Amino acid sequence: MSGEDVTGRTAVITGASRGIGAGIAEEFFNRGMNLGLCSRSAPAQGSGDRVVSEKLDVRNAEEVEAFARRVAGQFGEIDVWVNNAGVLAPVGPMRDLDVEGFRGHVDTNLVGVFIGSRTFVRHRRSVGGGGVLINVSSGAAWSAYEGWSAYCAAKAGVERFTECVQAEESETGLRAYSLAPGVVDTAMQEEIRGFDAETFPEVDRFLEMKAEDSFNTPGFVARHMLRMAFDPENVDPEVAQRLPDEKP
Repeated sequence: MSGEDVTGRTAVITGASRGIGAGIAEEFFNRGMNLGLCSRSAPAQGSGDRVVSEKLDVRNAEEVEAFARRVAGQFGEIDVWVNNAGVLAPVGPMRDLDVEGFRGHVDTNLVGVFIGSRTFVRHRRSVGGGGVLINVSSGAAWSAYEGWSAYCAAKAGVERFTECVQAEESETGLRAYSLAPGVVDTAMQEEIRGFDAETFPEVDRFLEMKAEDSFNTPGFVARHMLRMAFDPENVDPEVAQRLPDEKP
């Protein structure tokens, strides 16, 4: 960011219990922002003067909408909404997946993004427009990975969905982005490294990343999100974006 003061601005972050979500929350908080944090397990930060923290299911529209009202009730307008909540399972050849597992995955990774996005768009329209929506995507939206049919499909859906949101809401001043943050060493990465090659044929590539420590850090991702939100002239104007590697 180019010196932009974000003190007193408000951001909602879903999936804020650990990993990228927790790191984004920490960076935003340290910059002086108010936070609405939610996740299925307890968020990394508890409630306080500058934080509304709750356990909820992003698949439940009533819970998400009520949470947004509580955040807005405490802090006023919500400036930024980050849809970060997501799951990896089921993993394995598509032929071996069961319907309910695939459906549950899409319900979290795509329908959950729809619910959060709709909640934020309605909020911003109620306060006069504007605002920044950031939906966390993945390189899996751009490339096919054997064993990740559910994850690739849902993340590709997030990108096209976000482009539709931008097309529909641009007249209100809202800016919507989908951001593939690169590989960050989270619990999801630990899960990936635990698969055998039959379940996930590219597991060796992720083991090599761990050995070389070639990850993006959550703070790096958060700082880029802050530029997207508050210094847009210095970021790519495209809706669907991929974050470069932090380490050369």
